[in-house]
Formats: sequence, structure tokens, C-alpha cells
Amino acid sequence: MIIRTVIVVCAVAAGISVATAQEAVKARKDVMGAIAKPYYGVLARMNRGQTPFDAAAANAALATIAAESQKVGAAFAPNVQPEKKSDYDASPKIWQTKSDFDAKLAAFVKAAEDNKGAARDIDSFKVAFQNLSKTCDACHESYRVKN
Repeated sequence: MIIRTVIVVCAVAAGISVATAQEAVKARKDVMGAIAKPYYGVLARMNRGQTPFDAAAANAALATIAAESQKVGAAFAPNVQPEKKSDYDASPKIWQTKSDFDAKLAAFVKAAEDNKGAARDIDSFKVAFQNLSKTCDACHESYRVKN
């Protein structure tokens, strides 16, 4: 009887761990997607000249990225990997060199905050975009794995 109870408790705990891991991966993908949408859908397109410069749209995208950047750290707290590979996944190096990851993340959050509302004209927009892009690239080069 006690053995059965222990087995049931362990099975329930294992099920909770799997659900928690899947939730952590989903949270990471959600927050990164919430940043990618305004970054690629608005800012990168303006930067490449694919859409005309629009200060209001650029600043709205920068504000969204600044708000979402605040959620990134919490989304990468647990060291869990997705069950199925997607185009890009988090590198296990995040948790092996967590202090470096945290420093790069802090630089991204600061750049997002510092450049929020900075797109007054095309020149100031390009500077804001480059400032933000450098911090994105610094982290992705080290901690994003292309599958």
C-alpha cells in the first residue's frame, strides 16, 4: 500500500515536471515571439526601406520591445529544453554561463528602454535600431541554436 502511494506520488510529480518544462519553453517562445514581431515586422522592414519610415509606428514597436524585454529573464529561469526541435532553440550554454547571459540580457533590456521613443526622424531611428540590434545579436550569437 505504501509502495503504491509512493509510485502514484512520483508519477504525479513527474507529470507536473513535464508540464512545467513545457510551460517554461512556451513562455520563452512567447516572449521572444512578442519581441520578434515588432522587431522584424516593423523595425527591420523600415531599416531596409521595405516600408516607409513612420515615427509613430517605430516608437510603438520600440515601446513594445522595451515592455516585453522585461519578461525575458523570467522566461529563461528554468533550465529546460523543448521536446521537439524548432527552427531556433535556447542553447544549454545559457545555464552553464548564466552570469554572462544575464549581463547580455541586461544590456538588451537597457538598450530597449534607452531607445524607446527615440525615433524622431529616419536618422535617429537608424541609431536606435542599431543600438537595439547590437544587443540582440550579442545574445543570439552565443545563446541561440539554429536547428
